[in-house]
Amino acid sequence: MKVLVIGGGGREHAIIQKLKENARITELFALPGNYGMADAAQCVNIAATDIEGITQWARQNNPDFAVVTPDDPLALGCVDALEAIGIPCFGPNKAAAQIEASKVFAKNLMKKYHIPTADYAVFEDVESAKEYIRANKRYPVVIKADGLALGKGVSIACDEAQAMDALHAAMEQKVFGESGARVVIEEYLEGPEVSVLAFTDSKTLVPMVSSMDHKRALDGDEGPNTGGMGTVAPNPYYTPQAAQRCMEEIFLPTMKAMNLEGCPFKGCLYFGLMLTKDGPKVIEYNCRFGDPETQVVLPLLESDLLDIFMAVRNETLREDMVRFSDKSACCVVKASAGYPKKYESGFPIHASRLPANCAVFYAGVKADESGAAVTAGGRVLGITAIGEDLKAAVQSAYQAAECIRFENEYMRTDIGKKALEVLK
Repeated sequence: MKVLVIGGGGREHAIIQKLKENARITELFALPGNYGMADAAQCVNIAATDIEGITQWARQNNPDFAVVTPDDPLALGCVDALEAIGIPCFGPNKAAAQIEASKVFAKNLMKKYHIPTADYAVFEDVESAKEYIRANKRYPVVIKADGLALGKGVSIACDEAQAMDALHAAMEQKVFGESGARVVIEEYLEGPEVSVLAFTDSKTLVPMVSSMDHKRALDGDEGPNTGGMGTVAPNPYYTPQAAQRCMEEIFLPTMKAMNLEGCPFKGCLYFGLMLTKDGPKVIEYNCRFGDPETQVVLPLLESDLLDIFMAVRNETLREDMVRFSDKSACCVVKASAGYPKKYESGFPIHASRLPANCAVFYAGVKADESGAAVTAGGRVLGITAIGEDLKAAVQSAYQAAECIRFENEYMRTDIGKKALEVLK
């Protein structure tokens, strides 16, 4: 089989490494891919958002299957375009991708179908939003850009001044482009956060192993939100009792709601959850694999990923097709200092041999003029380790992180700390 993967980050690298385990795949392509994937897939320099370029390439090269992973091409209808020319795909179509592409759509869906989430209000003009903030006087308050914003469209305001700044940035300065034309202002929820990715073919939904993301840039969950500075799996807060409630109150109702709305979801549905004192609630949906959650979840998958992808696309998914190891995993992200704000790149990456049970998933990396690896983004790479328990996985991940160095690097030193405290 000839398989195409759309995207070029650490998540796609993890997916490609797992797909490589299937002996039926004779050719793997990544559009655009990156330097770190080149030994596993043929990288083609076509942007993930260039839907016309992708479909033209697919017509000429005729892959047997395509995996569309990033949010932007899904929201732009990449799956629709490829399916229209006869290329079977894993990933939701444009209509189903609204569940992430529009926070307003997602919140209204949850309200209509009684799926537990934070109270909210939607605003299309900045003065009405500011008046609501002033009248409500409830802090912290969460302000979200309606559309896609590279994981950075959420602000948690602790007072009126911060709330006004967030509204000004999104709606007046347009720092997120048209994604901030509408905003959702919602209640601040408290409790442990949990990420659960789930395979669904719109008829059957099978959750993957849970994980814990670390969104803030700095140790101790300080600093601005990022795309994710590290993850651990499984998440110790996510007990069997919590999992059962989520399945009954959130996961299956969401799948059924999308069917009733006429936009059945087929692909990987990501549930960002808060385990509040009143029970689990949805913080956000994503219409695809999370990053860096994928980098800890997929290394623990014991089933064949391509078989699952094809079953999801063909609506033949079964629960017994998805099996995970009972081990633990930790991913530590190495970033460019200054990320998610201003940072420098172009620094050579030096790597030595990694310990056993560790892997490096490349994200913001490219080749320089001599063909050597240099930094080319905010989040440069993720180092994942698998251990018999979470403590071993965390220790191994940080040991492995010392094997890869570059100038101007930064990483959090407390990935997994909260999870380990729960397990004591």
